[in-house]
Amino acid sequence: MNTTTTQGVTVTVTTNYLPDYSSPGQEHYVFAYKIDIRNNGEYTVKLLRRHWYIYDANGVTREVEGEGVVGQQPTLEPGDSHQYVSGCNLKSGLGKMRGTYQMERLVDGKEFTVDIPEFTLVVPYRLN
Repeated sequence: MNTTTTQGVTVTVTTNYLPDYSSPGQEHYVFAYKIDIRNNGEYTVKLLRRHWYIYDANGVTREVEGEGVVGQQPTLEPGDSHQYVSGCNLKSGLGKMRGTYQMERLVDGKEFTVDIPEFTLVVPYRLN
């Protein structure tokens, strides 16, 4: 589990390898990641956009950017949290992801960037 806090917004990530959706013989490894976004600040915030960097151990880097997360732009009151699950695939069984969320403080419309902590994606047998 990886966690980071930026301007009162805490982001926690947990990951899982999905062997039932993977085909190692065809260089296709699928991972799920669960994100928990918690507003520990004093203002209501809204998640506007996400920006991801996905690094595969084979040297390929992908960049993903867009509105919201899994089709939503959640609004978080102080003390609220939002969880979602998403996934990615790699050609190797080893990689990492990191990124940011673009958030808006609703009281004054000020936008700010929240860091998503870097986390690894690794097939369990590669750890031995």
